[in-house]
Amino acid sequence: MSSQPINYSVCSEDVDDGSRNILLGIASQLTKGMDLHRVTLPTFVLESRSMVERITDFMSHPNLILNANEIDDPLERFIAVVRYFLSGWHIRPRGVKKPYNPVLGEFFRCRYSYEDGTEGFYLSEQVSHHPPVSSYFYTCPEHHITVTGDIKPKSRFLGNSVATLMQGDTQLILEKRFNERYDIRMPNVYARGILFGTMTMELGDTSTVRCITSDLICELEFKTKGFFSGQWNSVVGKIKKESTQELLCEITGQWSNETMIKYCKTNVKKPFFDVKTATLFPKSVPPETDQERLESRRLWSALTAAIQSRDMDKATEEKTFIEDEQRQATKEREEHGIPWKPRFFDIEHDEYIFKGLAQ
Repeated sequence: MSSQPINYSVCSEDVDDGSRNILLGIASQLTKGMDLHRVTLPTFVLESRSMVERITDFMSHPNLILNANEIDDPLERFIAVVRYFLSGWHIRPRGVKKPYNPVLGEFFRCRYSYEDGTEGFYLSEQVSHHPPVSSYFYTCPEHHITVTGDIKPKSRFLGNSVATLMQGDTQLILEKRFNERYDIRMPNVYARGILFGTMTMELGDTSTVRCITSDLICELEFKTKGFFSGQWNSVVGKIKKESTQELLCEITGQWSNETMIKYCKTNVKKPFFDVKTATLFPKSVPPETDQERLESRRLWSALTAAIQSRDMDKATEEKTFIEDEQRQATKEREEHGIPWKPRFFDIEHDEYIFKGLAQ
């Protein structure tokens, strides 16, 4: 467990003139609303890890959920899941960066060791490249908790901003509660000021946490800051009985700092989650020498090293090499009529199911 200070300030970055000119050159070839998935982005905008690893940010505060099966009150159990969902968004790289686009078949695995002697296990795989889909599976067997889902990001050019629409679904399952399931939809991510001004990352729009069994839903609105007014990183949530729309709780604050919860029947207001006092649980990853060729950190190790040493020419070279390999492998499969099949996930009715869950 890590007690290192956590950055909960605004995620922003001043871009030098040379880098800004590169972005302006790319933008001049784009139209508003254009899908950016096939656009090659410069390496200086990259975070030094892949999307299949970045998903693990949401497993960084397991103390908020490990004992959820033991909470008898359905509302308090639901609140614990919502708190867990909100707790991972504050973890961000310095500046405004995007993770690597995973190549087809790329995967990431890690293990967590918890204070009570239990362990958690995570595995994710890039199961589709066009369109991009990252599927993931997490379990803590001793606590009877499973998290499974996929992320299908779609990027759009909006002028001075880029939107990443975080499509896909996440299911958190409490096995001891007769497989009680929580369905989670993520907010969208916006990079502002890419052509002029300070580059800033924001969450925006709405997301939901829903549990059909308990008839509860939380509607979360991630508010973007207005030009003249508003607060950075604000979030407002309403927990309701879905069938009657009865308002039970309200959540307010900043997802990057501190949030509060108010119980509407009693008007009692309590702290909900505080980034300043939160502790991160680190993940254990096999050494690169023990990883397979398509494991994420080994696959991108040369690119990561170049970015960290600020050698952008070398970074571009390494990124291009991997992308060319991907294109060549796709071409060879198509020439031989060989369909792609994920290694760790099966597809059923347009959903990717972790093979370890097969009955």
